[in-house]
Amino acid sequence: MARRCELTGKAVLTGNNVSHAHNKTRRRFLPNLCNVSLLSDSLGRAVRFRVSAHALRTVDHRGGLDAFLLKSRDGELSLKARRIKRAILKAQSNGEPASAETS
Repeated sequence: MARRCELTGKAVLTGNNVSHAHNKTRRRFLPNLCNVSLLSDSLGRAVRFRVSAHALRTVDHRGGLDAFLLKSRDGELSLKARRIKRAILKAQSNGEPASAETS
């Protein structure tokens, strides 16, 4: 499994450990990934993702999973997230005329 956030695309970075004597050895900076279930309002179910802690804060800031996916670009989303985004768009397009008729 790749160490990559499914929502933001945040991945492993590389750099150097630098000692006091200024010796350099290569190291990896790993993202803080968490396995979480995020609730989709449009789909009415929870979806499991492996996301970074930064992405969790961003999802909360944007107003939930649906708003986050609709606002994000497809290039930074994983295949699973793009499929969920497509399902959300389809659910909202089917549900939108029904709510417009009631008002």
